[in-house]
Amino acid sequence: MTGTTLDDYTDRYARRVRGMTASEIRALFAVASRPEVVSLAGGAPYIAALPLDAVGEMLGKLGSEHGVTTLQYGIGQGTLELRERICEVMALSGIDASCGASPDDVVVTVGGQQALDLVARLFLDPGDVVLAEGPTYVGALGVFQAAQAQVVHVPMDDDGLVPEALEVAIADLARAGRRVKFLYTIPTYQNPAGVTLTEERRERVLDICERAGLLVVEDDPYGQLGFEGEAPRPLRARRRDGVFYLSTFSKTFAPGLRVGWILAPHAVRDKLVIASEAQILCPSGFAQAAVATYLSTMPWREQLKVYREVYRERRDALLGALHDLMPEGTTWTRPAGGLFVWASLPDGLDAKAMMPRAIAARVAYVPGTGFYADGTGTGNMRLNFSFPTPERIREGVRRLARVMEQDLAMRQVFGTVGPTGSRRGGADAPGPDLA
Repeated sequence: MTGTTLDDYTDRYARRVRGMTASEIRALFAVASRPEVVSLAGGAPYIAALPLDAVGEMLGKLGSEHGVTTLQYGIGQGTLELRERICEVMALSGIDASCGASPDDVVVTVGGQQALDLVARLFLDPGDVVLAEGPTYVGALGVFQAAQAQVVHVPMDDDGLVPEALEVAIADLARAGRRVKFLYTIPTYQNPAGVTLTEERRERVLDICERAGLLVVEDDPYGQLGFEGEAPRPLRARRRDGVFYLSTFSKTFAPGLRVGWILAPHAVRDKLVIASEAQILCPSGFAQAAVATYLSTMPWREQLKVYREVYRERRDALLGALHDLMPEGTTWTRPAGGLFVWASLPDGLDAKAMMPRAIAARVAYVPGTGFYADGTGTGNMRLNFSFPTPERIREGVRRLARVMEQDLAMRQVFGTVGPTGSRRGGADAPGPDLA
């Protein structure tokens, strides 16, 4: 009998489909959403912190009183009203008219994910190289893989992307004759590591990319969710040429509306709109009206403060539980904002191999391998603190620590554990060297 496949269409797929794999995070959703499981896996914002009664009334009026326009087709670039409101939001971070930010150069997208896909469609040919932090956002890896590009990771440490490592990567790829199209970076409260690129490094990274002729794709979903003072100004607030700024309302308002945007160099805007129209024709008029009305009529700046306080409390709960309960040799980052902590396991533990035992113990996390294009990261995990309550967070860490202790004991029995004498992490200790 000849070999068979469960997929009768295997021989008919386009070449770009080869190698497509499911996201590590998406594969966890079905299990992690069960009520008995403490999920430290996803990146869901705490929507219950919104004034849901007021939001519900607003959405009802958009349908009943303005449905003739909000339920109709729109233009591919997005409504002018929303693009103007987006410019007001960006101005809070320093991206304003003084650095060339204009509603004319904003393109509304279906979340930040479509924004990434549009940039990839415009700039990536098969075989091109994208430089990205290691680790980086799993959704971006999927987009670049679908574009048949290769991701080369640049190491990070507690201060974000390492400029010297970026220079080395660019030089090595140039010697190899490889074509690097852009640097993809999440410089503020990075996903998954939680670290933030320092002021001094931001200028150096921009200078390096400018000298090398590299575009910069700045992804900034979390920049307004800082807990410890103001975040550094975005890269786009420092340079207007060659920097694409991507963001979303998924983390600061409602992910279910799927509204994001790109602020692009003027020359690229029309091509982004054409590419978006080919994909979706136009973004949802109702979702755009919902976001624009929320920004125009509700105290959204105060709501940002609410989110910051909620997430600070939950971050502190996670850091405290890690300090109190994690086995010796575990280290972790201490984010000043965002939604995530990046943990490094004691020597000998494999986060991906340990995952089934963690699920059996009713706790979920994301193994570090999901955030690397080359399959590394087995000794790491991403932990989310935005959605569970502080009490659930501590219980989840307790369950996770128990699983880790059992794995360490098994490895000691079978002689496969390496030394675990690395320093102990904690809420008051610096995070691990991510390089």
